[in-house]
Amino acid sequence: MNVLGLHHITAMASDPRANFDFYTRVLGLRFVKKSVNQDDPGTYHLYYGDATGSPGSALTFFPWPGLRRGRPGSGQAYATGFSIPAGSIPFWKERLAKLGVPTEAVTKRFGDEVLTTFDPDGLRLELIATAESDPREPAPANDIPAGFRIRGFHSSTLGLTDSAATVNVLTQLMGYRLVSKEGSRARYTVANGGPGSYVDLLTDPALPRGLNGAGTIHHVAFRTPTDSAQQDAHSEIGRSGLHVSPIIDRAYFKSIYYREPTGILFEIATDQPGFAIDEPVESLGTKLGLPPHLESHRREIEAALPPLIIQP
Repeated sequence: MNVLGLHHITAMASDPRANFDFYTRVLGLRFVKKSVNQDDPGTYHLYYGDATGSPGSALTFFPWPGLRRGRPGSGQAYATGFSIPAGSIPFWKERLAKLGVPTEAVTKRFGDEVLTTFDPDGLRLELIATAESDPREPAPANDIPAGFRIRGFHSSTLGLTDSAATVNVLTQLMGYRLVSKEGSRARYTVANGGPGSYVDLLTDPALPRGLNGAGTIHHVAFRTPTDSAQQDAHSEIGRSGLHVSPIIDRAYFKSIYYREPTGILFEIATDQPGFAIDEPVESLGTKLGLPPHLESHRREIEAALPPLIIQP
């Protein structure tokens, strides 16, 4: 399989306005697309990332108003790591404290400093100050100096009680390789490696089983460069014995879905065509983007969604 790293990560939330305010005003990500859950068009699908929502930067949400809190645990993507420049932790500690956002004590992981924080639904987020090369342009944010801004994903941590079957899928099917181990954590990378490629396996037999709900990850999507590479991946997954969905056109990318053996939902998504196919880059996120097959239902869909007015 031609996997290049992380594409996007999708989580569940409750209040769409609180979600928007946190990711744009607190973390300084750009709101790049206001769309709908294509399997439940009465629910938003909100996307945050860098200036264009490029692959490897987009954290996305299904916000269901009033959704009960979930419980992160085994059989889930347990935490989402963002890449920030080395030396950025003091800035983020002060910023989050001033804004009343909860954090945990700074820790060291594979030589990097890690600041853990939580969004309004309790989603576990990690700001990872890494000295590794990360040339990606950071998310634009007027009140965050360029030297401290989020540059995209660093890693996704999967919570497991036994990692053997998951390791087999990552290494034998998806092309990942072990980078290093530290205590109960093992880090894997793919393709050229570096921030945006990492998957950490956190193996702890005492982890409770994760429960879906607000503040938990719905699925982790991995990048593949082309339609033909995705078709090859589809065939490989099928041959492995895992059940894989048909190829689904999500308008902004094409997707296939499958579950690794512990139940974590994986997606393989194409890099193209991206989020600028239905609105200019300058005004991304200001209109409701719908895939062509839902466009004829725009009036009914807009009437069913809670108000979320976004200014360019």
